[in-house]
This record gives sequence, structure tokens and C-alpha cells, in this order.
Amino acid sequence: MPEFVDSTVRDIDARMNELKQELSKLEAARAALVGNRRGPGRPRGSGTTRGRRAAATTTARRTRRTRGRRGGATRANQALELVRGKPGITIPEIAKQMGIEPNYLYRVLPRLQQDGQIKKDGAGWVPA
Repeated sequence: MPEFVDSTVRDIDARMNELKQELSKLEAARAALVGNRRGPGRPRGSGTTRGRRAAATTTARRTRRTRGRRGGATRANQALELVRGKPGITIPEIAKQMGIEPNYLYRVLPRLQQDGQIKKDGAGWVPA
């Protein structure tokens, strides 16, 4: 009798493995056909403004971090060093030397100007 039970359990396990492999193939085929679409309802990210605010507030409470510039070698500090090293440098030139897109610097450099660290001189930037 134990031989019959062991044999039957092995047969069941083998069949379950076959079915798991088949399920995996079917899931992959389905994903290829429909992509990563979600089912009925709102698409991801289309929540209400109230929901977003609540999530942001919860996250802010949880992390307890303040926003703003971090210490250390941030992009703003890198840009500041480039302005100090080459007065009159333009945003596109700074971006090229830093290997980033210039649109970020159009937000960072005016903030450095407000902090009194640099000032605009014609098309370029110079240390304050």
C-alpha cells in the first residue's frame, strides 16, 4: 500500500509541475497579447488630486525629510564650481560639461542667484 501512495503522490507532483509550466506559458502569451494593461476601471496614476495629496502627506510624515538642496557634491554645487572656474559660462556650456540636459540648470541657477552665490552677466553667469 505505501508503494501505491508514493507512486500516486509522484504522479500528482509531476502533473502539477506540467500544469505550472503550462500556466507560465499562458501568462507570458497573454502578457504579450495585451501588454501590461490593467483591467476595467481607472488607469494607474489617474487618481484624484485629493488622493495624491493624502499620499504625499503620508510619505512626508513617514520620511521626515525636508526638501531642498542636499549637502555634498550635488548638481547645483557642480554648476557653482563651473561658474567660479569659468566666469561668463552659459547654461548650455555648463550642461555640456556636466553631461546633463540644460533644462535642469534653468531651474537651479536662478536659485543659486537668489542665494547670492552667482549673478547673471549678459548671457552668462559669474560668481557674486
